[in-house]
Amino acid sequence: MAKLTIDRETCKGCGLCADVCPKHLLALSKEINTKGYHPIGITDQEACIGCAFCARMCPDAVIKVEK
Repeated sequence: MAKLTIDRETCKGCGLCADVCPKHLLALSKEINTKGYHPIGITDQEACIGCAFCARMCPDAVIKVEK
């Protein structure tokens, strides 16, 4: 199982990571961060396959994937 870490305070909620996730595990949260954005969140950490497509797609490098 891979561990996905998201810097929710830096995330701008663009959703590019969610678009490329092959397991559809990422979604914008209802909460708002201190910058006024809805950051991305992972819906099922256990189902993450660690492909890191999300981390590579993120323009602000807020996602880290550890295997």
